[in-house]
Amino acid sequence: MILDLHGDPVVLAHTLCDIPSVSGDEAHLADLVEGALRELDHLEVLRDGNAVVARTHLGRSERVVVAGHLDTVPVAANLPAERRATAEGDVLWGRGSVDMKGGVAVQLAVAARVTAPGRDVTWVFYDQEEVEATRNGLGRLVRDHPEWVSGSFAVLCEPTRGAIEGGCNGTLRVQVRVPGVAAHSGRSWLGVNAIHDAAPVLATLAAYRARTVEVDGLTYREGLNAVGISGGIAGNVIPDECVVTVNYRFAPELTVEQAEAHVREVFAGYDVTVTDSSPGARPGLDHPAAAEFAQVVTSLTGLAPSAKEGWTDVARFSALGVPAVNYGPGDPALAHADDEHCPVDQITTCVTGLERWLSA
Repeated sequence: MILDLHGDPVVLAHTLCDIPSVSGDEAHLADLVEGALRELDHLEVLRDGNAVVARTHLGRSERVVVAGHLDTVPVAANLPAERRATAEGDVLWGRGSVDMKGGVAVQLAVAARVTAPGRDVTWVFYDQEEVEATRNGLGRLVRDHPEWVSGSFAVLCEPTRGAIEGGCNGTLRVQVRVPGVAAHSGRSWLGVNAIHDAAPVLATLAAYRARTVEVDGLTYREGLNAVGISGGIAGNVIPDECVVTVNYRFAPELTVEQAEAHVREVFAGYDVTVTDSSPGARPGLDHPAAAEFAQVVTSLTGLAPSAKEGWTDVARFSALGVPAVNYGPGDPALAHADDEHCPVDQITTCVTGLERWLSA
């Protein structure tokens, strides 16, 4: 199979979706992407594992990065992909159509079309985004080949309904431990039930009022929620420990350290252990390249930039000092859904937006 980068980008997206690439199994798709990009004479092509990088070398005064991941979450009886007519118009239905092979198709189509961009461009296609951060292919490139992903501004083609979503919230996960005293449940008065004593933790979360925060002109909504609870070892034993796992999604005005301090303040008096954290990313729209991109997209769609509520790999670029935004076809609310589907007009519109910006 050869990927046709010069044809209809919707057909290309359909083809990409029909190539299964669940996290850890991207090799075949990476081979096809690499092969197609090597046919483009204006690009240098590099590869690390199942991550593929292609870049121009035109001596422009500025370099931008356009990135997207090749992997998907597991298939749920939603392949092969289908083109369907719906009340909302024609859609591409199937795993990856939203997250994010629609975006990858946009990247590939524009990489082929724009042979002499006004800025040098680095196209990044990476693996294992949908699994734990230690396996993330972009993280590996940042660690092992930082010069491959360097630039003054970056676009991540995550689904945004074809609008620009700036930056992203940070995320922090902690375990709040509630101690108890074990005893036989037939003589429960001899013990202290840790699950019962976790009630104040849950009440604190239920009563918590998350902030809405404006950062560089965009509004981010925070959240502090229990995402798991465990305790007890047997059906006849009073549990001596209960652990509530809490996820804090925090606005990018905060550092990870500040977010941790806030959570510890909320749960003062409890044993709090941080298990995972990732910083957010500020919007980055004050960069000249970002402002020009936003002007192109808004004039094309009528949609002004907004905040990215979830966490995305723009944070990895931000950590390198590279401002970054999210821009791609598909409704992020449908990512990972069994009925994942993307309006086909959003794919073509995103191609037009990215092409106009890079051609200027």
